[in-house]
Amino acid sequence: MLKGSLFISRSTSPSRPFPKRRKFFSSNPHLQESQQDPQAQELSRPPKKKNQRPPAVKNSLRRVAVEAQRYRDGKGARKAATEDSKPSTKQTVTAYCATEQYDISRVAEILRNAGHHLDPHETGLYPQVIHIEVPNRSPIRRLEEPDPSTGDIFIFPSGTVVAWDVPESTMSFLVSQTLTSAAKHPHPDQLEEEDLEYVEDATRDASTIRGDTIIVGTRASSSSLAVEPQQQQPLDTTLTKIAFSSGLARSTKLAVLETLLSTYLASTLSIPRLLSLPHGFTRLPFTRSSILRKTGQLLLLRAQLNLYSELTDSLPDLFWDSKHELGLEGYYDMVGRVLDTNVRIKVLNEKLDYAQEIAQVARQQLSERHGIRLEWIIILLIAVEVGFAIRQEIKDMKGNKSLENKPT
Repeated sequence: MLKGSLFISRSTSPSRPFPKRRKFFSSNPHLQESQQDPQAQELSRPPKKKNQRPPAVKNSLRRVAVEAQRYRDGKGARKAATEDSKPSTKQTVTAYCATEQYDISRVAEILRNAGHHLDPHETGLYPQVIHIEVPNRSPIRRLEEPDPSTGDIFIFPSGTVVAWDVPESTMSFLVSQTLTSAAKHPHPDQLEEEDLEYVEDATRDASTIRGDTIIVGTRASSSSLAVEPQQQQPLDTTLTKIAFSSGLARSTKLAVLETLLSTYLASTLSIPRLLSLPHGFTRLPFTRSSILRKTGQLLLLRAQLNLYSELTDSLPDLFWDSKHELGLEGYYDMVGRVLDTNVRIKVLNEKLDYAQEIAQVARQQLSERHGIRLEWIIILLIAVEVGFAIRQEIKDMKGNKSLENKPT
């Protein structure tokens, strides 16, 4: 069944490079050795022995922590070298967020009209998530090298789309054009993307995350061998990918709120600086209506983080009815630990508290300025009234004198 006709874009979007890996300092001598200059390494390295261990490869900070934990647990370098030597092809899983929410029933209608089969492995998780399969090669490459393999796309009501081994051009057309009619409050100019690498390992039935790489175990578990293993294994793999996708979608949704809050804080950056000046120069360049708009934006951000989404929930609703033996909630928590989701939520709430304090100070300053203006108006009105009273008194005095001067 061919489902690629929906995602053939009229113009190929430019490819976006993945984030570059940074070099971090490490106290591990093997990792320090790999970060040295090659010429200095050759000069300082003693003569090689027959059984000398090869230098360690370059690693990211998360991988360094994982390797250090492995050595502390006593697993040894031999087991790590054996696992790293397994032949595997790394692929990419990418999460996109271009809208606040998706009308999931509208999304299902769009995909059905395009000829896609929803939930091909019958996970039964609709409407919590929509799963479709698409060719994992671009149309040009499919014409040159026919390949029946497919990639997975998971669409969540929270406004995120997660793609496993799907070309970027296909996803760009899907997110920016195909699903726009089902988007609620889209923000295409603030598109957020996050990606991780993943490997499918047919020698293990459990999945894990090692460093920045997701290891998806595709071997049928002992509990599923008794019930049609050819059909059960793809279902278990799909549920595993949904669990990892849910955690990655949560992080991407959080990244959108982090960007919005950074923009908000940049717009109010002048307020603390102006308030720190002498008292005569504390006039803020904001009106009451603009401060009210800022307050509304801040309340909306806090509501999107804590009320209108599942960002702060310990476990999404789609995992409550899942198979306990698959450990899907554990995979969801793994992604949260790797991407520091809970820490980022805590930091975001602290920044929101700081922004709330700035807005409160600005409102208070504007209220005081408004009160002072009203006081001066009252004083001016009283002065005008006193002036009229004095003028009337002077007229009365002149009238009395003229009456006294008249002859009787």
